[in-house]
Order: sequence, then structure tokens, then C-alpha cells
Amino acid sequence: MRHSNQRRQPLLPMKRRSALLALFAGALCVLAACAPSANAPAPAPDAASAPAGPAAAAPEATTAAAEAKVASTAAAASADSGAGDSSLERMAALPATASLPAGKWVAGTNYRPLAPAQPTDAEPGKVEVVEMFWYACPHCYALDPYLESWRKSLPAYVEFRRVPVTWGEAHRAHARLFYTLQALGKEEALHAAVFNEIHENKNYLFTMGDERQTQAAQAAFATAHGIGAADFATAYGSFSVQTNLQKADDLVRRYRVDGVPTLIIGGKYVTDITMAGGKPSDLISLVNDLAMAARRR
Repeated sequence: MRHSNQRRQPLLPMKRRSALLALFAGALCVLAACAPSANAPAPAPDAASAPAGPAAAAPEATTAAAEAKVASTAAAASADSGAGDSSLERMAALPATASLPAGKWVAGTNYRPLAPAQPTDAEPGKVEVVEMFWYACPHCYALDPYLESWRKSLPAYVEFRRVPVTWGEAHRAHARLFYTLQALGKEEALHAAVFNEIHENKNYLFTMGDERQTQAAQAAFATAHGIGAADFATAYGSFSVQTNLQKADDLVRRYRVDGVPTLIIGGKYVTDITMAGGKPSDLISLVNDLAMAARRR
């Protein structure tokens, strides 16, 4: 199940929005993904569940939309060259026979080749794996322990990094927190703690329409974890954080990210847990194979 990118909708009244989010949360599972909305507010503190993407569409409807998008991509490539899945591989300049173990993964089904391939920040000889995520996404929260375990046994040629999505006000507020912690050298130390604060403590570190309250909540979280208030404020408004937010905007656009968590491998392949088959272990296996394929190019 995956939520597709949808046209931005006006915000609902808070009471109705909270009720819808609470209802929708009951249908959420690890297989789903969060998608952009107009401002994508986190649930109100009294909501009964973890924050999620837009509540306007049912999981079944958004799944069908995502599947239709993948199918249309494959169909367009097939019409262009008459070669079905292999044409998607050619679009990414990598022959199907040289890319993945034969019969294990299917382009257009298990992953989407990026055409054209995008440049990465990886060092020569390295393959960059990027996780596009949102702190308030319950599916990113569920996947994070698996990614952390995987990182401990990464091949030497793989470079992993996270990039927060910046679709709307809530996404951007959490992205600023991520880059502020990164500027302070605390990204790795506090990444899981931010997830826990939002999903376990129901402190969403964001107030719709009130940037001062958002910053105050995030600063309080930071000071509770040993970061000085002045240091946090300086990093929060720094040029480096603003630059990283702009880079994140660019990556969301270039990678055509319409849901999270999404993984981009080597600037050449895009996949997620649904495309991989629904299991975190399958996703990790797919990412490893795609990284090996990207390395051979």
C-alpha cells in the first residue's frame, strides 16, 4: 500500500481533521507511505495515533493510483521501444542482463529507473543510497530500525544519507529540525529520539501557522537532550541549514518523490517497501542488489 502524490487540498477544521486522522490511522500499516498535502499538519495532540500523510483518500484508492502510475510508466517505455521492462533499463542506460539477478526484480514493478540518471554527492567509486523521509510519517518510523541495522553491515562502496521531504509547512518544519541537528553534529545521536518524541510522546514539534511556537518546541526538545539554547537558535537560523533545505527541495523535485519512505540508489533507481514486496527484509535485499548494479555502471 502506498499513498500517491495528490493535488493539494484546503485544510479541514481542526476537530474534523483530528477525527479523520484518528480514523485513518487505524488503517495504516508498515506497507504504506506518507504523501504530500497542502500543509500536511501533524495530528492534534489529542489524536489517537501517530501522525500520517493526507487523510482524504482511502488506502485502497491511493494504492490503485500508485499502481496505475507505475503501470503507465512501464507502458510508456514499452511503447517507445517495444521491449517492455527491458526498455526501462535502457532508459537508465543499463542493460537488464547486467543489472540484477535474472528473474529476481522487475523494472517498473520492484523499482523505477530514473531517466535521466541524476548526479549524486558520493565520492568516486561509491554508490549513494538516499532515504527520503518525514519525521511524522509512521512508516518512516517503522522502517528506521531496519535501516539502522542495515547500515551496520553496509558494503564499503555504499554511502547512506537521509534527506527530509519539504512538501508543506509541517514537512519543512521537521526538515529544518533535521538539518539543525545535523549542523550541530547531533543528527546521528538524536535521529531516533526525534522519531520517539513524535510517535511515542505525541509531541509533534510543530504548530500549524506558528513558526515561533514550532521553533520553541524544537528548542525545548534540543535542550532536553543536552544542546544549549543559544547554540540551537544559531544553527536553526544558519545559512547552512537554509542551503540544505533548498537542496532538499531540489532533490524532491529531481527524484520525483511522491511518498515516503522512498529510497534512491546511485541516482539511478527509486524504490520503496511496497514495490519491494512489502517486507523490510525484501527492501534491504533489493537496495543491496540495486547498489551493486549501480556500481557496475
